[in-house]
Amino acid sequence: MEYVKNNELDWQPSFNDVLSDGLNGYRGALIVEEGKQLSPDRKLPPKIQAKQVIMVSNDKGIKLLACELESFNHFKPMFEKYKEFFTPDSLNILYVTDLDGNGTFTYEGIEFTAIMLDESSVWNELLEVADLEKGDMKKLSPAEKIEKMYDELLEADVQEAPKTYEEMCELIGESSKQLMGAV
Repeated sequence: MEYVKNNELDWQPSFNDVLSDGLNGYRGALIVEEGKQLSPDRKLPPKIQAKQVIMVSNDKGIKLLACELESFNHFKPMFEKYKEFFTPDSLNILYVTDLDGNGTFTYEGIEFTAIMLDESSVWNELLEVADLEKGDMKKLSPAEKIEKMYDELLEADVQEAPKTYEEMCELIGESSKQLMGAV
């Protein structure tokens, strides 16, 4: 989080604070490619961002990263931007709106699970994977929600069919995400 803070890479965070056991929790978006600087104090929104991020980290790196990517083509720039913080034991779940299939792949020694996202949110998808009920989570503080989610995901089976990175690229299709609400 120090890297994110020092490089102003957080975007519209809803939570960024210390959790128990020396961990840090974050919910919001992370900038992958910045928007154009219009003036010294005005900048366009990011060109590429990891949206709906739920992240747990410590001083050494990322423990959990779950996020939405608009395209699987955004994976490489996101990985490059944050690769020094991924570890072989990071739990990384990508919800991608333009994938036509799911898979678990290894990229530069780091494992990622990529899942199609169409109508749901990352949080709702994770609740299902972790077998948690929304009602039980409502009673918890924001920090406790992230901790509970993290603890349950460590025990959950998040693996999809093994694929290579190249096989995942072949699954790129049209964005299937449905817009909700008034258009």
